[in-house]
Amino acid sequence: MVYRYESDEDAFVEYPEPGSDLSALGAGPPPPAGPSPSRFPTPSLPRTTRMALPASEPVPAETPVRSPVYAVAHPVEPPPPPAGAAPPSAHAPAPPEAEPAPVPRPRGGGRLWQVLVGGAAVLVLLALCGLGAAALLADRTPDPQVTPSFQAGANASTEPEPEDLDSRDTDQTPLSAKELFAGKELTLTDGQPAYEVLKTQSSASCAVAATDEIADLLVRLGCNQVVRATLRAPDDTHLVTTGLFNLTDKASAERARDRIRQLLDERQGRFRGMEADANTEAIANAPARVGWQVRGHYLAYAVVARTDGDAIKSGDPAVREILFDMIELHLNRGVLERRAAGGTASQPTAGPSATTGNQDSELPGD
Repeated sequence: MVYRYESDEDAFVEYPEPGSDLSALGAGPPPPAGPSPSRFPTPSLPRTTRMALPASEPVPAETPVRSPVYAVAHPVEPPPPPAGAAPPSAHAPAPPEAEPAPVPRPRGGGRLWQVLVGGAAVLVLLALCGLGAAALLADRTPDPQVTPSFQAGANASTEPEPEDLDSRDTDQTPLSAKELFAGKELTLTDGQPAYEVLKTQSSASCAVAATDEIADLLVRLGCNQVVRATLRAPDDTHLVTTGLFNLTDKASAERARDRIRQLLDERQGRFRGMEADANTEAIANAPARVGWQVRGHYLAYAVVARTDGDAIKSGDPAVREILFDMIELHLNRGVLERRAAGGTASQPTAGPSATTGNQDSELPGD
């Protein structure tokens, strides 16, 4: 098989025939180094626009592989170049240089988020520092003292302040008969008949209102005042003597309350009814029902007897109602409530513990 090369640089005859002119074969300038230009020039193609990937490791250039040359028995002389044809260029046209790949711009999204988060953290820190400084300044700043200003000719407020009834040290104002029984009648409930006030008494000796062991007990516990009155019930069949003992403190009043029950059961004393006139002797001598309870350092009590001197049956509803009216409604909710609060119910002590019992008229020392 015969391989024909159109290029003068690559074609040669390995074994020329005898008598051939060797100088004719070697005539002409020496062939340039490098590959021979192609007979068919490479067309210029439009440059495609595409993203150039970042350059990685350089790709080694491929070494052109030269085809092996085979000797031919009969060389064929190439045809002479046409007249006026330009001699082949000594240098082959250089291939078009590739444009450098554009360097990808670094993404700025992550950097922007870092700036925003850092700025927010700084703002929060500054806000916390400001709040802490404001709190310290508020603690150190004293509250302004407001001095009340009175207009000329204006009277100062005379509203009474609440008092603590648990001790005489905080409730130093003594009782008075006018405070407990202001008029000749005592109305407890609107629309109900009134009690008639027959006689009142205020004494610094608590023994005038009790006998024997009960009187001694009250004196030992510091009783220094008793205020009492005798009233006629609206039914005209019962008399009642009721009042307050003024003891040292709440503990003394509670000890007296608990001890009185035992002394009454053992008939070692009694509460005295106060006779107002000849028609009220029964309250001082007849069998009676008695009740008592404690509020603060006061011991409230009431003695109820029939006007005819007869004995009172246990659980008599009329007597129970009279005891409730005197001890709870009048003395506790009326007199002591006003004294404790000065017109308001802001100083209630422990709930009153009402106690009732019987006392006979014929006791030693009566």
